[in-house]
Amino acid sequence: MIQTPAPRSDEEVRAYLRSLGLPGLVDLHVHFMPDAVQEKVWAFFDRQGEDGGLPWPIAYRAGIDERVRRLDALGVTDYTTLNYAHRPGMASWLNEFSTAFAASHPRAIHSATFYPETGGTSAGQQVADALEAGARAFKVHVQVGGFSPLDPALKEAWALLERARTPVVIHCGNGPHRGEFTGIGPVRALADRHPGLVLVIAHAGLPDYRAFADVAAEHPNVYLDTTMVGTTAMEQRAPIPAGYPETMAALDGKVVFGSDFPSIPYPYSQQIEALVHWGLGDEWMRHVLWDTPRRLLGY
Repeated sequence: MIQTPAPRSDEEVRAYLRSLGLPGLVDLHVHFMPDAVQEKVWAFFDRQGEDGGLPWPIAYRAGIDERVRRLDALGVTDYTTLNYAHRPGMASWLNEFSTAFAASHPRAIHSATFYPETGGTSAGQQVADALEAGARAFKVHVQVGGFSPLDPALKEAWALLERARTPVVIHCGNGPHRGEFTGIGPVRALADRHPGLVLVIAHAGLPDYRAFADVAAEHPNVYLDTTMVGTTAMEQRAPIPAGYPETMAALDGKVVFGSDFPSIPYPYSQQIEALVHWGLGDEWMRHVLWDTPRRLLGY
């Protein structure tokens, strides 16, 4: 099995991709938010070092143009712009921002979100409008949004996405904080109810890595994204269990690359380096970085 040495810095990422014979990489977990929303997200991470907690310095705190330039320099050919609503009334204007962003940035994957509204525009209508506008990926955040994936107000949204076969990056694990509706149970039930729904489990479901890996193994349309998994920062908080690289090897074709750019406390290259150090070989890395995410996006 061939294993090309990992990039040790951002400057080495392009050369690493060329050594794999790839024209670039696809990142399914990138955020581009309206400035006011992005600043609030960064403020949350800035508070992580308080009260004795581990600090979380933002490695790519910059304006939108500079962040786009950094992704281009890294060789990221396609990237999502994941927004997520945490209260009623947000989803539609976040989707308007994401639509405009995709129209002006050709490498951006047109992304969208939805929220279980009790009034106003329903989640089903939010999804229908976004799909009509050209959305190719969606994001929901169960812990931040404070809703159950099984909320009846989401029934139409899930059905539309299942029919469209459009991937949904869903942050549903118990990290970094447990929520009322996080964990494996609701997601397993959602996958059972909608077997054609393409779910991408953000952060591989950390800290419950094995449970979410089992769901991905059992359901043909459930995938895991690698966001933060195995990095030094996350190994201090939610380390992978013994034998986990072998688990990921068995899920070849069900794992996609994600970084959480820009709100990471380490160089972008470290996510790639962490995966390479699992020793699963160049072919596995090609699938994670390029083949599998492009297949999910219908390229």
